[in-house]
Amino acid sequence: MKIWVDADACPRPVKEMLYRAAERTRLPLILVANQFLSVPPSPYIRALQVAGGFDEADHYIVDQLQPGDLVITADIPLAARVVEKGGKALDPRGELHTDATIRERLSVRDFMEELRSAGVETGGPQAYGQSERRAFGRALDKLLLGYPRRVDS
Repeated sequence: MKIWVDADACPRPVKEMLYRAAERTRLPLILVANQFLSVPPSPYIRALQVAGGFDEADHYIVDQLQPGDLVITADIPLAARVVEKGGKALDPRGELHTDATIRERLSVRDFMEELRSAGVETGGPQAYGQSERRAFGRALDKLLLGYPRRVDS
């Protein structure tokens, strides 16, 4: 399993948890973004910069994704493509998307987009805080359960 991150808008606390998880489990962690990213030196962590363009990072992740890989993203259309391809999509707020939940999320997203197009103020997502961090950490730990913790000699 590899862990892919749609890194352009990924909250810093999520990235920090993922860095520790990659070291602990020795799973490859790949952060994909349209901009340069600085990541800690590690044989398990790397950052990839893709061309600047609409959904370039998303396309790269889906092209490289293997069934069973984990993708961290708040992008609902990307999460739908990941689930469709047999991957796992985890939102930075701790929601694991499945075949059942992703259809509902896409419907809500499309409905909200229609409202915004009609000029209705819909507001944005709630601020990312401690409860969202904890929820993500719990969901990530649950998904990685069974991968060994690193033991240094």
